[in-house]
This record gives sequence, structure tokens and C-alpha cells, in this order.
Amino acid sequence: MHELARLIIEWGILLFAVLLTIGLIWLVGIYFIDKNQTTQTIRRNYPVVGRFRYVFEHMGEFFRQYFFAMDREELPFNRAERSWAYRAAKKVDTTIAFGSTRSLNTPGDIIFLNSPFPTLSQDSVEAAPVTIGLDSHVTPFVTKSIINISGMSFGAISAPAVRALSHGAKEAGIWMNTGEGGLSSHHLAGGCDIVFQIGTAKYGVRDSDGFLSDDKLEEVAAHEQVRMFEIKLSQGAKPGKGGILPGAKVTEEIAKIRGIEVGQDSISPNGHENIKSVNDLLDMVEHVRKTTGKPVGFKMVVGQISFFHDLFKEVLNRGVEFAPDFITLDSADGGTGAAPQPLMDYMGMPLQQSLPLVVNLLHEYGLRGRIKIVASGKLITPGKVAWALCIGADFVTSARGFMFSLGCIQALQCNKNTCPTGIATHNPKLQQGLVAEQKALRVANYANKIVYGVGLIAHSCGVTQPRELSRHHARVIENSSVSIALDELHPIPEVKYKKADGMTD
Repeated sequence: MHELARLIIEWGILLFAVLLTIGLIWLVGIYFIDKNQTTQTIRRNYPVVGRFRYVFEHMGEFFRQYFFAMDREELPFNRAERSWAYRAAKKVDTTIAFGSTRSLNTPGDIIFLNSPFPTLSQDSVEAAPVTIGLDSHVTPFVTKSIINISGMSFGAISAPAVRALSHGAKEAGIWMNTGEGGLSSHHLAGGCDIVFQIGTAKYGVRDSDGFLSDDKLEEVAAHEQVRMFEIKLSQGAKPGKGGILPGAKVTEEIAKIRGIEVGQDSISPNGHENIKSVNDLLDMVEHVRKTTGKPVGFKMVVGQISFFHDLFKEVLNRGVEFAPDFITLDSADGGTGAAPQPLMDYMGMPLQQSLPLVVNLLHEYGLRGRIKIVASGKLITPGKVAWALCIGADFVTSARGFMFSLGCIQALQCNKNTCPTGIATHNPKLQQGLVAEQKALRVANYANKIVYGVGLIAHSCGVTQPRELSRHHARVIENSSVSIALDELHPIPEVKYKKADGMTD
């Protein structure tokens, strides 16, 4: 009996040792597989352990039925939106089953009106091209892109992230905005169209005293890829305050591009020192346009509406040739940058209010045909992009949508140097998980899927291409049982002021 017990114990120990050895060999193998694969950043940065994220993500579908929040209840982007962005970027099935998880009776939400005679596939066409820059002294930018990459500076995001976005933008035929951190070799790497943003600190185009340098403007404009210049007045994360880049993220390369010290906090002024009025703004638009020979516009979060009345009246007073070529409207509900919470939560108008307001004012002043509108602000799914086109936007830009395509998991660490996906950090150990060549494909996939999804909505509404969508194609929910036509809620006004020569609505 004692001999049998001894044998059982010995064989048990031997079996345990064998299983432990097999387990260790398996873990080592998985470690090397995860460390060397290039498709999933989390597994590459956190081998073995990172796999639990995908297990928990899958199990969450079951646990949420009983214990946790549903798909639409997370902020700032809910799980349903993020899941769609991930699947689109990975080019996997984006269909769903068993009904929508989107509430169809939430006040303010949009519903599109399907036509009894939807567009057939053989009748559909690509999005119509739009020309930005009608001044005879500039090289116009003609593009049919609908969704584009919004401003994320090299500094706020990493070098491999910028390279992936550049290559992906080129593949998808869309533009990429530099953000206020200046133009780097990483922006140029993919060969995509670029919008150079001039922030309040003039990074990349400033002289030794911090003032705008015409020589550097000309140097940037000499790049054929740089198609437009955007003067940033304010951004959605922090209207009324300049950019904030913590010193921990200011590397030697970033410091050289920006013209500041390594490790020094990069704090941009709240506004442009040389822009104190609409006259100053138009003067700067014209100066940059003449210096660069490229279309010039500005970006802002809408606040005081009197600004636009003053601006458009001055444009009509000076002449239509002095108008900005485009206006980028940013929503006040946040962004990728670090920001004080009072500004993030309370300052400025959300895009749902500002976009129809500004488009209508352009109609009133007869400038709709001269000034193009770029809409930005949490428009990361086809439905929201289609809404912006219905209201009157010419283009949509997104930052966070393309961050999701890069693998962002909404860790909410953009303001630190600890982003686990390598997107918003300059820690080499975390960056190595983001393989630009792989992520570039996902960037292009995401952009293409947005366009495809907007096309689905357009064809269901009975038009042949996305830019034919109009306000009469949608309704806005007022309460659980009533909705109102979008063209009734926001009717397009008649021209009330002197119509700009040669301009049509």
C-alpha cells in the first residue's frame, strides 16, 4: 500500500513536471510569436499577457448581457462605434445581427430617409471632386476625398503613427493635416496630400524670435505634397487655449522641428499675437496665400456668432478674392490633445449646432460657393459623416477615428507618455509595437470603408453619389415619438446681403 502511494506521488510529480515544462515551452513560444508578429500592437508590446485583452473582449459580449454597460453607454466613444472602426480598419465583416443597438428615439439623433426607388449599383458614381482655392494666384487643390485625417501633430503622436497615417492616406487618396507641430519627414514619407497647419506658436514656420517667417513658409510650400495651409485659431479639445505638449514628449527631433528645447513643455499661446480682429485674420490669410501660392483657410471652434457676421461683411467689403478658401469647424466635445477639463467640458459649440449655423450664414452672405466647409468632431462612422454632408459640409476630417484604425484602445492616456499602443507616446519600447507598414493598410481600409458606408446611405436615399445628399434626406428626432425634417429644422436661407460676384449657392 505504501509502495503504491509512493508510485502515485512520484508519477504525479513527474506528470506535473512534464506539464510544467510543456507549459513553459508553450509560453516561450507564444512570447516569441507575439513579440515578432506585426499586426496587433498590444500583443507586440505586452506578449502573452496582451492576449487576455482579446479573450476578455470576446467574453464581454456575454457578461454585458447580465452585469455591465451595453455597447452604447461608454464615453467618449462607445463600444459600438469603436468596434465598427476596428472591423473597418481590419477589413473584416462590418455587418451586425439581431437588430441595432443604437437607440432610435434619442432626441437630437439623425435618421435618414430611404427612397422607394434606391440607386442601383450600375447607376452609382464616385464622389464628385471639389476645388479649393478659386483665386487666380494660387494653385487650386482639387480632390474628391470625403473623409480626411485631422490635425495630430508629430509630438502629440509618435513617428511610426505619423508614418502609418501618411502611407495610409496616400493609399486611400485622402489628405493628412500636420497639426500645429510642423512638417516632418514622417508626414512626407507616404507621399500623401498634406495640409500644413499654422498654430499660434508658428511651429515649423517661425523665426528665431517666434514670429512668422516668410522664408520658412516658402520652404514648406515648395513641397508639392503640401496642398493647403490652415491657420488654427482654436481646437475642440480646448477652445481659447493653445496647444499643450508635455516636456516628456519633446524629443530631440521634435524640438528641432518646433524650434524649442528638448524636454521643455511646449505651450502655445492662447491666440495669434498678430490676429486681434477679422481684418487681421483676413490680412494673414492673404499674406500666407500670396507667400505660398496655395489655398489658405482657418480652423476654429464656433463660439461668439458675431465673429462670422463681422468676417463675412468684411469679405464682401474687400472683395470675394480676399475670402478664406476654406473654414474648418471643430466640435467642442474634445479631441486628441491634452486639455484642461473646464475647457473640454464647457467651452464652445458642438458641431451639431455650429455646422448648420455657419453653412446658413455663408448662404445669407452669398459666399457658399467661394468658401468650402470642413467638418470635424467625433464623425467616425458613415452615418455621422453622411449627416455632415447633408448639412452642407464639403469635407469631413477625423483624428480619433484614424487613431482607432491605428489600434487605439481609448486608454485615455493621450496627455501622458504612456500610451500602450505606441500611438501617443515617444517611449521606444511602446512604439516598437506599432508597425507602420501594417497599420498603414488599416488606415486606408478605414477611410475606404467610411466612403463605402456613406455611399450605402446615399444610394438608399436615392442619389447616385455622397455629395448629392441634402437636408431633405434626413430627419432629426425631437422626442421618442416625433421627428422633424432636417430642412425644416435648419432651412437654407435666402441671400440677405450683397451677393459675391460670380458666386452661386
